[in-house]
Amino acid sequence: MGSEVRGGDTPRVVMVTGASRFFGGNAVAKLAQDQGIERVIAVDTMTPTRELRRRMGRAEFVRADIRNPLIRKVISGNEVDTVVHAAVLSRPPAGGGRAVMKDLNVLGAMQLFAVCQKSPSVRRVVVRSTSAIYGCSAKDPAKFTEEMSARKPPRGAFARDMIEIEGFVRGLARRRPDIAASILRFAPIVGPRLAGRGVQYLQSPVTPTVLGRNARLQLLHEEDAVAAVVHAARRTPGGTYNVAGDGALTLSQAVRRAGRLELPVPFALFRTAGRALMGPVMREFTGEQLDYFHFGCGLDTTRMRTELQFTPRWTTVQAFDDFIGGAALRPVFDPAWIDAAENKLLGLLGAGTGAQS
Repeated sequence: MGSEVRGGDTPRVVMVTGASRFFGGNAVAKLAQDQGIERVIAVDTMTPTRELRRRMGRAEFVRADIRNPLIRKVISGNEVDTVVHAAVLSRPPAGGGRAVMKDLNVLGAMQLFAVCQKSPSVRRVVVRSTSAIYGCSAKDPAKFTEEMSARKPPRGAFARDMIEIEGFVRGLARRRPDIAASILRFAPIVGPRLAGRGVQYLQSPVTPTVLGRNARLQLLHEEDAVAAVVHAARRTPGGTYNVAGDGALTLSQAVRRAGRLELPVPFALFRTAGRALMGPVMREFTGEQLDYFHFGCGLDTTRMRTELQFTPRWTTVQAFDDFIGGAALRPVFDPAWIDAAENKLLGLLGAGTGAQS
């Protein structure tokens, strides 16, 4: 007999894909702590590290490839009622190119959702997506709502893959209206355990930015990203949700908070000379990352709070500061010194204006 999970009911058997990686593994660890869930099944092609496996506790690990039709046995044989799909790659894997990335992302999701559609026990599907699907351009609104689409088609491979995957999820929801299918569009994720991913951009004493632009950044702390996945797995009515921390941070403010000196350059130089000067990580920046530093992206999170009923613990600024703290960067200068100097200068200017009047 299959599970009787509905949008607001606690799941009985949860399966999480991508369990050997950061998001999947940490989601498994959190879900395994919930005694209201009978079983948690962690799935990946790679075995989790010993430390991650320890934190997964009572969760059962199954080495399986979601691109293989045998994944049907894992879902049907265990009467899985909730599937959390976290096995998406934001860049090609080591030793693999774009074709490998697309195969893992798009074909893997297609096979997984086809199995979910045919499995009577499945009642809930949660998919980790990205705000990168909105693209980045000068024509963007101040904040994207979930109904909006990109003003300019995203050029990044990850964003294009996620647009296809979201299409599969919506198709699943149409064919199986009894399944609560949720898409979580995460803002760029930062935190101390993810510090190595983008810290090279702020490693140099002088950080290039785009001349004439000051991108507004909206971020999500790594802990909130995991918490949002777990929350949606436990209870969600289905639908698409922007997920991001409160507030925003301009790129110039981010550079200053990291204790760096900003060097505005034309975008053509930012793409070329800037990437060459800023170390291996920036040289490997994807097109969507470069566009993000150019234009930024704002998200309307009203639906996240009212319908998903999820509230991040960390604001954008707090998430960024924790990310910088985890990166252990030594400031080139104390940001407070610049703030004090600016305030003093403004005071002198104000005094001068008063004297003239």
